[in-house]
Amino acid sequence: MRIKSLSLLAGLVLLGVAYPVGRTLGQAVYGSIIGTVTDSSGAAVPNAKVTITSVDKGVSVTTTSNESGNYEQQHLIAGTYDVKVEAPGFQASVQKAVQVNVDAAVQVNATLQLGQVTQTVEVTAAVPMLKTERTDVATQFSEKQVEDLPVFNRNFTDFELLTPGTQLLGWQHASSENPQESRQIMVNGQHFSGTAFQLDGTDNRDPILGIIVINPNLDAVTEAKVTTADYDAEFGQATAGVVTAQTKSGSNGLHGSAFWFRRDNNLTARDPFSQTVPLFGTKDRFIPDTLWNQFGGSLGGPIRKDKTFIFGDYQGTYQSSGGSVLLRVPNDAERGGNLSDLGVNIFDPYQTTDATHSTLVLDSNGNPIPVNPGQRTQFPSNTIPASRLSIPAENLLKLISGPNIPGSTGTAQNFSGSGQQVFNSDGFDVRADQYQTEKLHLFGRYSFARFKKSAPGAFGVEAGGPDLGFGFGGQASARNQSIASGFDYTLNPAWLTDFRFGFYRYRVFVNPNGLGTTPAKDAGVPGLNLDTITSGMPAFFIDGTGGFNFGYSLGNNQCNCPLDEEEQQWQWVNNWTNIRGNHTLKFGADIRYAQNLRVPSDRHRAGELTFHNEGTEGPTGGGLGLATFLLGDVNFFSRYISKSTDAAERQKRWFFYGQDTWRVTPKLSVNYGLRWEIYFPQTVTGPSKGGFVQPKTGEVWVAGTNGIGL
Repeated sequence: MRIKSLSLLAGLVLLGVAYPVGRTLGQAVYGSIIGTVTDSSGAAVPNAKVTITSVDKGVSVTTTSNESGNYEQQHLIAGTYDVKVEAPGFQASVQKAVQVNVDAAVQVNATLQLGQVTQTVEVTAAVPMLKTERTDVATQFSEKQVEDLPVFNRNFTDFELLTPGTQLLGWQHASSENPQESRQIMVNGQHFSGTAFQLDGTDNRDPILGIIVINPNLDAVTEAKVTTADYDAEFGQATAGVVTAQTKSGSNGLHGSAFWFRRDNNLTARDPFSQTVPLFGTKDRFIPDTLWNQFGGSLGGPIRKDKTFIFGDYQGTYQSSGGSVLLRVPNDAERGGNLSDLGVNIFDPYQTTDATHSTLVLDSNGNPIPVNPGQRTQFPSNTIPASRLSIPAENLLKLISGPNIPGSTGTAQNFSGSGQQVFNSDGFDVRADQYQTEKLHLFGRYSFARFKKSAPGAFGVEAGGPDLGFGFGGQASARNQSIASGFDYTLNPAWLTDFRFGFYRYRVFVNPNGLGTTPAKDAGVPGLNLDTITSGMPAFFIDGTGGFNFGYSLGNNQCNCPLDEEEQQWQWVNNWTNIRGNHTLKFGADIRYAQNLRVPSDRHRAGELTFHNEGTEGPTGGGLGLATFLLGDVNFFSRYISKSTDAAERQKRWFFYGQDTWRVTPKLSVNYGLRWEIYFPQTVTGPSKGGFVQPKTGEVWVAGTNGIGL
């Protein structure tokens, strides 16, 4: 038995008083122009003709003022417009260069003077942006701000941090699974996964990690908005904020841009902690070779003047970043069992036949007999006899380079590891707009992003080890795609509708370096490298003085490997707007179907082995993880195991809303709305590929077995 879960979100009766006021409706793709037409005495002028013309595209739409003199034109693509107001017996009024933004309204009031309609009065006063009467708290970023503000790596999600109430989280997702570099940002103290991302009015958020899918190229963004509180009922699936972005559209003029940024190690600052000694094999080089190139451009223009427009952009990032790290590795004496230089006593955890601890006492099954820590005896001179050294441990140490920092002694750092991370990405957007008639506008966009990343560990490709300052070691590739299309149609001055279709796919593969190899098996460690999915170097954690880590894992180098992830979502959105006197009613539906697959390895599938000090401690304490490792005693072992690598989930998500903006007086507007979110129970793609918790008993029911549905 599965339980339906219903979520009801209501944003009821939000009162906003603004001076002056108008109606500003939540519009995920469009903006609007509103205003009041009066004569010189302040009396309303009904039935005035209002013509709104796009400066860039030359496309015009018309509307009329109602009996109160109020008018409103919705479904305007963000851009610059001229507004002309005409009425019999009055001079025409024209206001030029009115800037329209998405999810906002601009108030353009007109005071008509008596005269011939052929006479024109041009108004040059600045137009205020209306937001306050809706009570939403938001920060708007114009096209110029997006282009001109200095943003490192041209990362769009960094703009969210320019919004009051936001804070960067102390940890970030592994770069292998988040190559688009989406930031994890708290909004007003709420969890980062509660922020909704929209691109051209369609969902742009990964449902598992809670991050942006298509991190848009800055040359493609015409504007962005970050709403942190009191967003309209049209927006949902958000408990923190809503980040909306719109891609550019072509215009009647041919416009383009180009850019290129280049950095190399000659202008790179030295890390004062990890780059204090010259690189191995050099005398005065502290920074490994680094070359970073980011380049691209955009181009937009008309296919048919005043009718059909196209825009495209591309951004490429190709970088080889040098990194280094200072560590300690066992010296030759320690690899031979002599640990006296570490200053810690080590004790034999097993019974032996002699005082030299060279020969073990075995039980009837041929296993060594353990000794409790309180009864253990110390290895003479804190040296493990050669006969007791683990052959697999010695073989593994052969893959770890020895000390390379001259003069280092004792427990001081004696190894400088360095290498390059290669990270290449390509991304582009293509958008087309068609103004079929004055009443019908269509658009479509396709976005693509490809990422490839590879980096060794501190001990090289095979042995892995701590990352070199990149936050990752291993191989990763990702391919993100997004489609948005739709239309808006004006049935008559009172009824408008818009429809949008959205689809995105988020595809990630992460593997350890050495995929397909069997280093643990080759070293003599059984049961680890069993097949391709368990190939590569396992993770080894050696605690205590003289300890170190190597291999691949989340704990070693942020390699959640292997990882197979594919998330995609289909979305259909339909909104209706009815302008009824001084009321603007809006209602709609947002239907989504999610298909998610994520097969992680939160513990490396080749295994993670830990060696503690306790393995060789004695009556007086002491003990070294390195000694435990040399003896071949594993204190803790874990690995991630799942029989299925294609267990995916499916879910229907249906959202409905209704809202009204009522202009009570020219100085008072009231907003109220209701939203209903329905999350259907998840299903899985086959028997034994998932389960459900029975809430009454707490039992886990396996899908597709014993009469349990999928």
